[in-house]
Amino acid sequence: MAPPRSFLKSGHLPTLLASFLYFDFCFAVWVLNGAMAPFISEAYQLSAAQKGFMISVPILAGALMRFPLGVLAQYIGRKNAAMVEMGLIMAALALGFFFIRGYDHVIAMGVLLGIAGASFGVALSLGSGWYPPQHKGLAMGIAGAGNSGTVLAVLLAPPLAQAYGWQTVYGLAGLCMLLPFTVMAVFAKEPPDHEKQSLRQHVACLFEKDGWTFSLLYVVTFGGFIGLASFLPTYFHDQFGVSKVQAGQLTMLAAVMGSGLRVAGGYLADRLGGIHTLTGVLILVAATLVACGLAEGQLTATTLLFMLCFAALGAGNGALFQLVPLRWPLTTAVAGSMIGEIGALGGGLVPNAMGLSRQYLGSYLWGFIALALLALAMLAVLRLMQPRWTRTWSRPGGRAPAPVPAA
Repeated sequence: MAPPRSFLKSGHLPTLLASFLYFDFCFAVWVLNGAMAPFISEAYQLSAAQKGFMISVPILAGALMRFPLGVLAQYIGRKNAAMVEMGLIMAALALGFFFIRGYDHVIAMGVLLGIAGASFGVALSLGSGWYPPQHKGLAMGIAGAGNSGTVLAVLLAPPLAQAYGWQTVYGLAGLCMLLPFTVMAVFAKEPPDHEKQSLRQHVACLFEKDGWTFSLLYVVTFGGFIGLASFLPTYFHDQFGVSKVQAGQLTMLAAVMGSGLRVAGGYLADRLGGIHTLTGVLILVAATLVACGLAEGQLTATTLLFMLCFAALGAGNGALFQLVPLRWPLTTAVAGSMIGEIGALGGGLVPNAMGLSRQYLGSYLWGFIALALLALAMLAVLRLMQPRWTRTWSRPGGRAPAPVPAA
């Protein structure tokens, strides 16, 4: 799907592409422990609950770091905040390469990997900041497609860990971070959509009903994506007995769908409206999650169902962030960081729920059912909120207001 010509002319493409690359590499680092979980679990003989907790730590840590980074970006600029973050990530990966000696160290490394998870709100706001409201959905979809970093992690980390040892992967990842750092420094420009506001104005969205509604919707779409993407290598390896490298390859098939359809979700939301797009997404997510849980013994069917589920989750991420700049046009970075923070916190619960379900109930089924019920609950909330949203800050279906003609 090629972007329309009006889109290409309406913003600053080098900044958008630099934002995508920044988010892509950060996302790969963020899910690195999940991609290498079968190797780490074998090295330290972890239980199902320990595996779930280990995978969830970077997700939870990244969620907690997002909002502070979003606030910092409002004061020093999004480009500068991105470069500071990438410098910290490289330092953290160097520590992982040299100093990990046990399971406790892996947990501590998970906290440091959370630095990479803080990139979300800054990357999307930086990439879309040059674009007008009618094209922000597509711009955010392109920047947000950096969650394809999951593909890099699950595809490359297992064979590298098998060949050179899983700790070596941290060092290689640190060297790779030099690429987005350089591109950001040379090609990106700070967008003009920036207003100095008080801290109280920055955090106002934390006390709004809409902010929490968006956050809980994002628990399903992004939380489901990051939580499942981090856990699937372990799920495929333990549930079906495939090799560690094959588990990463199967996870890659699902992650590609989620990453690619994020752009399509933003594009559809620009055309049909974010609310309409999210409605279809939530229905599809709930149905495929239940089907995945019921197809536990069928590898091919499970893989195809995960691909469909991740396609819906990716489209939902793009659609939701088409709505964010419409609702908070002047504080998109902070609002996005807050929503991303709650969404990622929800994602951290997914590996824990799966591990606990397996260890204490003997099956992953109940973890899938719990997430499907949450998707249906948020569908009901979305339908309740729609009338007010379309009366106040969006057109019917969640489309952007028509641009005001120039005088």
